[in-house]
Amino acid sequence: MAYRSSYPDPESSDQRRERLYNPYQDLQLPAKTLYKLPTSPEFLFSEESLHQRRSWGENLTFYTGCGYVAGSIGGASHGAFNGIKSIEPSDTLKLKINRLLNSSGHSGRAWGNRLGVIGLLYAGIESGIVAVTDRDDLWSSFGAGLGTGAVYRAARGVRSAAVAGALGGAAAAAAVAGKQVMKRYVPI
Repeated sequence: MAYRSSYPDPESSDQRRERLYNPYQDLQLPAKTLYKLPTSPEFLFSEESLHQRRSWGENLTFYTGCGYVAGSIGGASHGAFNGIKSIEPSDTLKLKINRLLNSSGHSGRAWGNRLGVIGLLYAGIESGIVAVTDRDDLWSSFGAGLGTGAVYRAARGVRSAAVAGALGGAAAAAAVAGKQVMKRYVPI
């Protein structure tokens, strides 16, 4: 097919309507099946397809990132609330905004870092437990939560580490149980 300018020729008296070139017109395939992409994940080795979970690196990145983002949002909202409470009636608008931003930024960073470290510890311990036991179930998540709480609060003493470990284990078990309930009863 010859190239035709899209600009009308001033010397041509008949203005024919031009048709766009379709390279797939002779294939006679429906457009939906032309680009049929797989929806399941592809694996390099067949052994990888047997495990229905993320790798330890993906797990580490996911939990650390989610912890940091959730902590930053929660800390920023807590800091904004404290910033609003600390505003004095004699403050100018510029000073009010400055107090609000400083307070929310400081709290957001601190909370984000704390929850990011907790996510990092949890992902590392859970990946270690799954690698040793070769099982990914409620008990490995419970053990990872228990270990995370204990390690995170270990510097404050044995009693604090035991309480934090129990709370971490309960929180991890509740999260896994909630995920299973959501999978079963909420159609997505």
